[in-house]
Amino acid sequence: MPFYHKLGRIPNKRHTQFKKPDGSLYYEQLFGTIGFDGMSTNSYHEQRPTQVKSIERQYSIAPKVAVKNNIKSYRLKGFLVKPKKDYLESRKTVLINSDCAIILAAPQESMQDYFYKNTDADELIFVHKGSGKLRTMLGNLNFKYGDYLLIPRGVIYKIDFDSKENRLFIVESRRPIYTPKRYRNWFGQLLEHAPFCERDIRRPQELETNNESGEFLIKVKKQDDIIEMIYASHPFDVVGYDGYNYPYAFSIHDFEPITGRIHQPPPVHQTFETDAFVVCSFVPRLYDYHPKAIPAPYNHSNIDSDEVLYYVDGDFMSRNDIEAGHISLHPAGIPHGPHPGATERSIGKTETEELAVMVDTFKPLMLTEDAMKIADEEYYKSWLE
Repeated sequence: MPFYHKLGRIPNKRHTQFKKPDGSLYYEQLFGTIGFDGMSTNSYHEQRPTQVKSIERQYSIAPKVAVKNNIKSYRLKGFLVKPKKDYLESRKTVLINSDCAIILAAPQESMQDYFYKNTDADELIFVHKGSGKLRTMLGNLNFKYGDYLLIPRGVIYKIDFDSKENRLFIVESRRPIYTPKRYRNWFGQLLEHAPFCERDIRRPQELETNNESGEFLIKVKKQDDIIEMIYASHPFDVVGYDGYNYPYAFSIHDFEPITGRIHQPPPVHQTFETDAFVVCSFVPRLYDYHPKAIPAPYNHSNIDSDEVLYYVDGDFMSRNDIEAGHISLHPAGIPHGPHPGATERSIGKTETEELAVMVDTFKPLMLTEDAMKIADEEYYKSWLE
């Protein structure tokens, strides 16, 4: 995150003695990104965070690509992904390139027996169905329908779900995920024209501190393998930290839409960015108010990016036969726009209740075998009169 956060107890100066009540030292860890040039956090631990007792199984979870060089528009029916009890087993990668992976998950049970750490990528988890608590080494966050959970790479976490009915839309990014720079001034503060502000971003406020020894299973993702590691101390043993690198939550319902007299382009919906893709939030809003406005989007060509739209809720005015949980993929190089009749239907409408998440990638996306299991391969014909 581009602003400072402090939680728990820390010493007055970095890299100085910080003593426990018994006179021994807490163990400091610099948790940083991009070498020593990116965002970082200094955390203080009850026990050494380096104690690995054993390395157990290692196995691949690399997705299998079914369609590599794609020029075809697809619709994926996301709710056809079957629920699984285990959180990691429930995650099904449907679209992928070298910068990111788009994943659907329907976990039924909380993470009881292990912790998880993704060393490959930041994770942006959108909660479509369900609620619960994200528990991390840097504090906990409650979540519910409509929340984005941003978990920086390397954060050790668990998720506790309140029920078995959970649907998650996940974007894994091999590049750091930031708030859009055009919303920030030169020292990082969100500006007045931004569709959200720092008050909307929920930072961890509850810090679990477990000073326990034993055997603790952490499943670590590295280069599309899961490596099971047994640690000698509880990974949630932080007594305090400060810095800029920590998990946070942001609700799509707190995104304030930017509207105009005529139809606004997709960048007004931008919520997150990397140098490889952007994430946008489409939320309930007033339509364009020029007397001859056409609220439906105009036809456009994605020459430089693939467009993925995940439909969450409401009436999707520009699409025919679209339901919650569907994903549309409109690849770079060909035009797309409203379905037949959508432009005409939109004229005279004053507002929309749609809710959707869009991911625009600057490299082409490949479809996986899991994607083809839920794909409508005739979708590309849906613009025919």
